[in-house]
Amino acid sequence: MLMRAVVTGAAGFIGSHLCAHLLAAGDTVLGIDALTEFYDPALKVRNLRTLTAHPAFSFHRADLLETDLAPLLADAEVVYHLAGQPGVRPSWGREFGLYARRNLLATQVLLEALRNRHRSRPLRKLVHTSSSSVYGDAPAFPTRETVLPKPVSPYGVTKLAAEHLCELYRSAHDLPSVSLRLFSVYGPRQRPDMAFVRLITAARTGEAFPLYGDGEQTRDFTYVRDVVTALRDAACSDFTGVANLGGGSPVSMKQAVATVEQLIGPVSIKLSPADPGEARHTGADISRAARAFGYRPRTELHEGLAAMVRYAATEWPAGPDGPRSPTPPTVR
Repeated sequence: MLMRAVVTGAAGFIGSHLCAHLLAAGDTVLGIDALTEFYDPALKVRNLRTLTAHPAFSFHRADLLETDLAPLLADAEVVYHLAGQPGVRPSWGREFGLYARRNLLATQVLLEALRNRHRSRPLRKLVHTSSSSVYGDAPAFPTRETVLPKPVSPYGVTKLAAEHLCELYRSAHDLPSVSLRLFSVYGPRQRPDMAFVRLITAARTGEAFPLYGDGEQTRDFTYVRDVVTALRDAACSDFTGVANLGGGSPVSMKQAVATVEQLIGPVSIKLSPADPGEARHTGADISRAARAFGYRPRTELHEGLAAMVRYAATEWPAGPDGPRSPTPPTVR
């Protein structure tokens, strides 16, 4: 099944991997991204480097809240909504307004534009990326979608609210949507503020890795290739509603550190207090996604981290400043 797709947040970590996956499947892709400065926009521009050379890919730099979306969505059969403001720790205090704008208001504007178009030209599917942060400290593991969400961070609140909007437009306006709750996605091109990038950098440079909490906290790490495969599979299916996407086998941060040490060498650890808003454990029950669109995570943590280490060897400098910033490709 070949589709005309729109991807918001196309220049980000997951978004750029998704665009590449869709193009490899034969889809035509319009990518939209505001190239915000949550982290170095040059890294996002670099993510676009191979995409912009593909004849079936076009890119539009735009803020969803400040753009006429109608012409951008006119030909779309599937819309993948990945744009938003990431990060649990920075979502407290004055920054909450930015999270509300980029995670909630931007989603509402997109939904309105799709509702208006859906009346005359039905959409096959809106695939919205949500987060395991909506669960907070879940009462049971693995966690099913039927568990009452109780976010423990403002970021989680905005992601849950965006989910509710998608469900509202689905029930009230028959807009076919699926919200996929992603669990700790990792892989090459991961954001520089994420734990695995900092962990691999520490192992390569000898600088200390800040480990928040006691290291016994667990995460259901999910490799990015498994995630983007599932996003397209969900779009091709008849499923609507909410589903988890996890890696299938949660591990502790201590275990993750040990894996990186096996791949690179010793890591110097600097223990830091756990931050408010961080769940102690996460673990996905993925049976709904398995039934609905055949989801099956295939990448073990060692394999996924090895791919990140290989990427670091070719794309990151030896020092602590993170990835190089190449000459940006032309975008419009």
